[in-house]
Amino acid sequence: MNPDIEIRRLLDVMPASGRMRCKLLNRSNQPLVIHYQPPLPWGDRLIEINFRLWSQLSRPQRDLLILRAVAWLNRSKLIKLDVYQGLTVAGVVGATVQFIQADPVGVVLAGGLTAFAGLQIWRNSRGLPVDIDADSEALRIAQRRGYSETEAAAALLQAIATVATLERRANLDFNELVRSQNLRRIAGLERADEPEPLRSP
Repeated sequence: MNPDIEIRRLLDVMPASGRMRCKLLNRSNQPLVIHYQPPLPWGDRLIEINFRLWSQLSRPQRDLLILRAVAWLNRSKLIKLDVYQGLTVAGVVGATVQFIQADPVGVVLAGGLTAFAGLQIWRNSRGLPVDIDADSEALRIAQRRGYSETEAAAALLQAIATVATLERRANLDFNELVRSQNLRRIAGLERADEPEPLRSP
C-alpha cells in the first residue's frame, strides 16, 4: 500500500470537518494500527497510522476506522469550558494557596477537589459514552458514503477485532467489548461470533 495514495483516499472518505481539522500521518514504527488522542484547542488533530498494518484491513474496515477516528476527535475535547475545568483550576489555585499558608488540611481538600474534577474531565474526553457516540456518528457518516447501517456496523465490528489481532493483543478492553456488543445489535448479529468478512466495494 502506498501511504500517500491511501491518505488521499481517506481524505475523500472523511467529512469536510475532518479534512479541514485532522492531519493524517504515516507512523510505520508505531505498534498501534491507528492512534489519536484528545486534541488541544491550539493544536492539530493528529491521526497516526501504521500503514504496514493498516494495509491488512479491508477497505470497509479502513473506511469505518477513519470515520470513527474523526467522530471521536470531534467529541473528545481535552480542554473545553465546563464546570469540571473550572473546578480543576479552582482546586489547583486553592491547593497552591493552602500550601503557601502551610495548611495541610486545606491542601488535602483542594487536592481532592482537583483529583475529582480531573477524573471527570478524563471520563468526559475518553470514556465509554464518547466511544459509543463516536461509533454512532461514524455509522451515520458511512451511510452518506454508500454503506447501509448494518454493513457499516459489521465493518466496524470486524475492524475492532482485526486491529486487536494486528496489535497482538490477546483480549479486547472493556470499552471495546461494550462497543462490539452494541455494534452486533446494530448489525443484526445475534451470536457473539464475528460476521463474515465484507468484500471491498
